[in-house]
Amino acid sequence: MVRITPQDICHKKKNQEKVVALTAYDYSMARLIDQAGVHIVLVGDSVANVVLGLDSTKEVGMAEMLHHAKAVSRGVQNALVVGDMPFESYQVDVSLAVDNAKKFIEEAGCGAVKLEWFDQCLEVTQAVVKSGIAVMGHIGLTPQTAEALGGFKVQGKDAESAKKLMDQAKALEKAGCFSLVLECIPERIAQYITENISIPTIGIGAGVHCDGQVLVVHDILGLFDRFRPKFVKQYVDLSAVIKKAVHDYKIDVIAERFPGKEHGFAINEQEFELLKEGEK
Repeated sequence: MVRITPQDICHKKKNQEKVVALTAYDYSMARLIDQAGVHIVLVGDSVANVVLGLDSTKEVGMAEMLHHAKAVSRGVQNALVVGDMPFESYQVDVSLAVDNAKKFIEEAGCGAVKLEWFDQCLEVTQAVVKSGIAVMGHIGLTPQTAEALGGFKVQGKDAESAKKLMDQAKALEKAGCFSLVLECIPERIAQYITENISIPTIGIGAGVHCDGQVLVVHDILGLFDRFRPKFVKQYVDLSAVIKKAVHDYKIDVIAERFPGKEHGFAINEQEFELLKEGEK
């Protein structure tokens, strides 16, 4: 089994090939996504919202993330698996960042980790890269620190804030990141950043000019209806399909149409008679 590497992702930018990424949180979904040919499977901290029913990604910790990352790694044969480091693992105590990053690689089988921008992001990124671990950066709307950004809204809409994003991108490139997620950034700013750094940009709500795209798999499959960001394209409504299947199953059970004889197992009539004789 030879998986795509961070170096392979970098080469895609040089060759002007788009990078396709999706999230996954369990073995079955990861296996399907991998078989469909995506390049990056991100074990996103969005597991907090779409799988665990929590309100914030800050509420998910290392134990949960490693649990899901291990499951995803078991299902992936080809794609690069990236572990999304949760808030507590590097922002609460930066001294723990390298040790926690190593757990994603050594225990969970990931090929890289992702860090969201925060005040000490460069220090942490440099330390993790120095330890030999590939790092994907993340700027723009950073959900773990969204409150400090004024909530979940587009970033970089004026020249001053756009300049900060450009500076962050260049700094993360210099710090050794192999790629960079751009979230909720005006299309022209994302294009400008993409054209002025050498590492691939992976957009989510950042327009078509990024070097690649990433979305939450539950969003494109219609499996999460608490909210749908503007930047999401839903490719199928599996929620409706699943609800109909469950409803049909319920009706069949009540009407005794399921299980049918084709779903059951038989015992030899002679053996059954012996059982009854033994009960007398």
